[in-house]
Amino acid sequence: MSLQVAIVGYGLAGSVFHAPLIAAQPRMRVATVVTRSSERAEQARREHPGVRVLASAEELFADISGLDLVVIATPNQTHALLARQALDAGLPVVVDKPFAVSAADGEDLIARAARAGLVLSVFQNRRWDGDFLTVRKLIADGRLGAVRRFESRFERWRPVPKGGWREVGSAEEGAGLLFDLGSHLIDQAVTLFGPVRTVYGELDRRRPNIQTDDDAFVALTHTSGVRSHLWMSAVTPQLGPRFRVLGSEAGYLTYGLDPQEEALRSGRRPGDGPWGTVEPERWGVLGAEPSLEPVPTISGNYPAFYDAMAAALLDDAPAPVDPRDAVTTLRLLEAAHKSADLGELVTT
Repeated sequence: MSLQVAIVGYGLAGSVFHAPLIAAQPRMRVATVVTRSSERAEQARREHPGVRVLASAEELFADISGLDLVVIATPNQTHALLARQALDAGLPVVVDKPFAVSAADGEDLIARAARAGLVLSVFQNRRWDGDFLTVRKLIADGRLGAVRRFESRFERWRPVPKGGWREVGSAEEGAGLLFDLGSHLIDQAVTLFGPVRTVYGELDRRRPNIQTDDDAFVALTHTSGVRSHLWMSAVTPQLGPRFRVLGSEAGYLTYGLDPQEEALRSGRRPGDGPWGTVEPERWGVLGAEPSLEPVPTISGNYPAFYDAMAAALLDDAPAPVDPRDAVTTLRLLEAAHKSADLGELVTT
């Protein structure tokens, strides 16, 4: 059986991340794309021959016959509304991160999906970054000893804003780097180290004509005792390490971003040769001074998300990302905002 998938929104998220991964899954097909842009409509028809293109979500939900899954890849402020409409129409849903702009909206979606018996998941694709998979394995194998501090960064040097809604929109719209990149960094930290006891946040607007944060820092103290320090910035002229993980026996340090996003943006697709591999010169290093050694980076695997989603729908397997994890992330994002507003530590 081929699952017929509708993608609502065909900007960066829909066209670069979701559609290629869905098309690469043998049991899925990009059947419908919703976009108001005539240029993106033509792009969808070119990239997915036979696709049905609609101009509005209203048209989609007026006729859902033949559809098996809806993917929400629209601006953040519309995630909850559109996911709610899809669930109420009786369709399983994947929502791009952030799940919603409030934890309350996320809880509502989970309750609706549970009542309807529908699969609901959130696209936390960075769980399948190669460097993150490598960190996870090093921890599981005990090669770091007891982890004490986890440092994670998504930094850019973009002194002039591009002008998209993520940069110039308001916090109420889910704009800003904390919602955009913090959704990934917090999810990764909680996936690795579990529940959080306290949150400290610093949010700044460094560039003109910006309404919300473009430079942020979040510190999480996990109940396990691990401290996670997370940076996200558009105004970093010299980039820090992607990960620095410090344990009782060794540390791990790695620079640069997982190559899968760049590959997808450039038009490469899963199946076009090796996927998600990192060249040896970009491997991270493990050890304690002065004894350091390079560690091969595990290949990244974004296709695993839709492999697992197909299994959830067809084989009664678990969803690839539990939406309750995404609500946890939203609560921590809210706590970071509160901490930044108050200038003090927030207990969760």
